[in-house]
Amino acid sequence: MRSGTDEISDDVPGVLETAALLREVTAGLIASDDFDAALARLARTAQDAIAEVTWCGVTVLRSGAPASVAASEARLRALDDVRYGTDGPAMTAIRQRELVWSADLRGETRWRRWTGQALALGVRGVLAVPVDVDEHVIGSINLYARQPDALGAAQQLTAMLLAEHAGLLLGAVRDRDRQAELVGEFVRKPSAGRIVDQAIGVIMTQRGCTATEALQVLRSASAALAMPVRDVAERLVTSVARPRDT
Repeated sequence: MRSGTDEISDDVPGVLETAALLREVTAGLIASDDFDAALARLARTAQDAIAEVTWCGVTVLRSGAPASVAASEARLRALDDVRYGTDGPAMTAIRQRELVWSADLRGETRWRRWTGQALALGVRGVLAVPVDVDEHVIGSINLYARQPDALGAAQQLTAMLLAEHAGLLLGAVRDRDRQAELVGEFVRKPSAGRIVDQAIGVIMTQRGCTATEALQVLRSASAALAMPVRDVAERLVTSVARPRDT
């Protein structure tokens, strides 16, 4: 009879491998502020760290934006592409919000078109698990094996833990990505006060008037055009800055 200690010791390698995987994923994503680059890093890490997994792909759907697809090997990228619609394990996992598994694709009948291409690429087993990033972003982590029956219970458990952990990290990456975009937009677009000050300077130069008189000119133009003062100011500054034909 096996003791409880024996059972725990048998599980230790899998526990340690999973812990190492989560640490590596955390290290790779925690400092990233590029969402698509983070997806690619996740795919490569999962391929290298999960036993029996030959390739890994990640499919992500973002509301109001094109879908993102990352793959640990470029030639398998099409397997995770949303152009297949619901015909594929990734989209099935995303739609049903549950783990999708096929031990041997040679007997698979759910995704005939997708399965044909997967088999042609040397894929025999697939495991797709949904990942939730935030209220606007959902996706699937897709594990592929070259050998049939290679993706079993251990890989399923690891994939579910990975999806939960990666979802939290990708949510943080997405937040940083959005913040970086906002900062960049702020830098590119002058503030309302600054653009109005620039317009006042232009009017003072053109008319030889005071700042108070220039501001009144802006306000009068704003009322006449039914436009905010800032928009009138921006048009004026842009027109002055535009190169003239010689």
